[in-house]
Amino acid sequence: MKTLIAAYSGVLRGERRAEAALSENKNGGSALSCEGSGRWGVACSVILMYTFCTDCWLLAVLYFTWLAFDWNTPKKGGRRSQWVRNWAVLCYFRDYFPIQLVKTHNLLTTRNYIFGYHPHGIMGLGAFCNFSTEATEVSKKFPGIRPYLAKLVGNFRMPVLREYLMSGGICPVNRDTIDYLLSKNGSGNAIIIVVGGAAESLSSMPGKNAVTLRNCKGFVKLALCHGADLVPTYSFGENEVYKQVIFEEGSWGRWVQKKFQKYIGFAPCIFHGRGLFSSDTWGLVPYSKPITTVVGEPITVPMLEYLTQKDIDMYHAMYMEALVKLFDNHKTNSAFRRRRCWR
Repeated sequence: MKTLIAAYSGVLRGERRAEAALSENKNGGSALSCEGSGRWGVACSVILMYTFCTDCWLLAVLYFTWLAFDWNTPKKGGRRSQWVRNWAVLCYFRDYFPIQLVKTHNLLTTRNYIFGYHPHGIMGLGAFCNFSTEATEVSKKFPGIRPYLAKLVGNFRMPVLREYLMSGGICPVNRDTIDYLLSKNGSGNAIIIVVGGAAESLSSMPGKNAVTLRNCKGFVKLALCHGADLVPTYSFGENEVYKQVIFEEGSWGRWVQKKFQKYIGFAPCIFHGRGLFSSDTWGLVPYSKPITTVVGEPITVPMLEYLTQKDIDMYHAMYMEALVKLFDNHKTNSAFRRRRCWR
């Protein structure tokens, strides 16, 4: 029972602590990854609670007993399963859009990395497909590199959902986990952080490339603390798969979104995709639009025991310059040339 109480009472507090520790964003954004899987976690929790009222109640008791002993496993990178990452259904998911991963430079297995993933989009589908599955053959393109997609802490307090997330190589986006992976898990680790987070998702719309980055410096500080190289990553088409109602600054809708973002850790979006059986109707199925994720050239970052704001600002500026260069070199059609906004 103590585990259950911790699971549900600690979700929001854990997510807010993660934002505070990692984002350092003056505009209220977050350095967190969020793909909107909370509803699946809630569904799994409801099913498990219902199981207590059936003849299979013993299975639920055994699972929650296991959960109590296994509570801290996500903080150490979880349990990666190549079998899960290679599920055949994930290839159908990849081909639906389609999604592809483009490699521009080799990554040394003797180094650790922090990938900055841009833009967030509504659900970060490109980040999920490319780095928490083998559908786009990330392990073959970057041999010896273990990708860890960073996700909100609260998801790992959801029964059953946490098991799938860990098996896909997804980890909590908090300081303890990232410190462990970059300092106690050997080399060849690559942590993927969706830098813009909730603030960036509010600007997601087809035809627009808006990145919230100028005041997001927490990931640069982490890189300097551990000597992890920074890798700019841009996902063309991430903003094309859903349409969103954009509230103007100062409107009541944007005020509500910012309050949710500040106190709960995510910003509710009003969005839609296509219907399940017809592209002419509205629904939650994403539109079939190509997503191309380009992994840029790593920026070598030293390990500094004593950090100054000048050091952080310098490497942050280098990262921004590298990201702009990556975008300009790989914008391959008029849709991506049309509008670009760095904030």
